Amino acid sequence: MFAAIREQIDTIFREDPAAKSVVEILLCYPGLHAALLHRISHPLYKAGVPLLPRLISQFARWMTGIEIHPGATIGRRFFIDHGMGVVIGETAEIGDDVLIYQGVTLGGTGKESGKRHPTLGNKVVVGGGAKVLGNITIGDNARIGAGSVVIHSVPENSTVVGIPGKVVRTRADASETLDHGKLPDPEGQAIADLTRRVTELEATLKELADSQLLSNKSRAI
Repeated sequence: MFAAIREQIDTIFREDPAAKSVVEILLCYPGLHAALLHRISHPLYKAGVPLLPRLISQFARWMTGIEIHPGATIGRRFFIDHGMGVVIGETAEIGDDVLIYQGVTLGGTGKESGKRHPTLGNKVVVGGGAKVLGNITIGDNARIGAGSVVIHSVPENSTVVGIPGKVVRTRADASETLDHGKLPDPEGQAIADLTRRVTELEATLKELADSQLLSNKSRAI
């Protein structure tokens, strides 16, 4: 457990420039508290211990605002930044070095049984408020933009944005960060294209109307 705590602290220092000291991380980072409590509840859940794993997860939810079902499988160096409102379902699987932000849901799409929550590969980043739903796979090094709703599997090294989520970029450099200020906006681009097309059609109609008006004047003369 002490090795896991040390690894989590090192991860937070690497991922969060606001982290100033070990004491601050231990006392003030709910993502750390939720992850460590999950590492207690998950083995108990897998061992078939009744009720206690859920009680631990509910205590973590009360203390941190982060709800992780004890059945979820989570890899090493997992970091939830800020964390409030994060929900991770029972059959979710998360690889190593995954980073997620506040308001993220790794959820199901209904009342289906069996594997019903997402599988996230290694080094995946999920932006704030994103919803990743259903038994889908998010490939290694994928980036999910803030507020996206992802209901289909995502290839590795891809960037996904929008509702529903669409792949807008495939990166050659897997280490590229999730820079929301530089992400494409598919909906905005579609609206811009429609606006341009309407402007072109209006200009064409005006030319035709002006041409018809001149033709009518010529006939009148």
